[in-house]
Amino acid sequence: MTNYLNVNLIYLSPFHPSMERELKEKIAGELTLSRNFGATIRKWRHKFNAAQKDLALQTGVSPSVISDYESGRRKSPGIATVRKLVDALIDIDKQRGGEIIKEYMLNERTDVVLSMSEFPLAVDGEDFVDLIDGKVINHATNLHAPHGYTVIDSLKAILQLSSYDYLRIYGWSTERALLFTDVQYGRSPMIAIRAHPLKPAMVVYLQPEKVDPLAIRLADLEHLPLITSPLSLGDILGKLTSFRDSLDKEEEE
Repeated sequence: MTNYLNVNLIYLSPFHPSMERELKEKIAGELTLSRNFGATIRKWRHKFNAAQKDLALQTGVSPSVISDYESGRRKSPGIATVRKLVDALIDIDKQRGGEIIKEYMLNERTDVVLSMSEFPLAVDGEDFVDLIDGKVINHATNLHAPHGYTVIDSLKAILQLSSYDYLRIYGWSTERALLFTDVQYGRSPMIAIRAHPLKPAMVVYLQPEKVDPLAIRLADLEHLPLITSPLSLGDILGKLTSFRDSLDKEEEE
């Protein structure tokens, strides 16, 4: 319990890098996967109470460029421009005291996605499994290199996620580990993954009571590694945060 509380206190500290990074990745993931980039960037601009001229000034472009993106006159930008737009929204709010960031992230603590982050580079699949004390329980022989992870409350996911909301769990890339908490038998998460066109690099169940044979069979059909971990949510969040921070330091050096 202590570890879990400590991790959440870290996430909720104003402007802590982990909290800010998580929100950036959430916005960027939605923009990148959106079928209507213009409507999505407009939605987020409105959420941050930013005018087109504010966003344009912060990104160093003319307001007409932002207008063209939102109206669809200009094609969806590449990842570098998406990053600039997301950074600009966050910076605008921070300059105003960060009220939108704090409100949004406090609300997100009770949402389906408990934690989401990207790695600065792909991580060896076996190293990731070792990090979480994992065990592969199906016939997958190829551990794909995850580029990030998402920790999901499986019960809330079942009750709340629509097919469109499902996109939220993928962040910048589908090549990620999906870690599900509160798993009893693991059938529902694998059915959802099987039904959706986007597939992760691997699926992890945290402290499952017992894994349903159907979940294992579905993972085999999708050629996805299905992994169990004995670690608690607090331990997982702590390990993943420390691991991500260590990768960031290596990248800077």
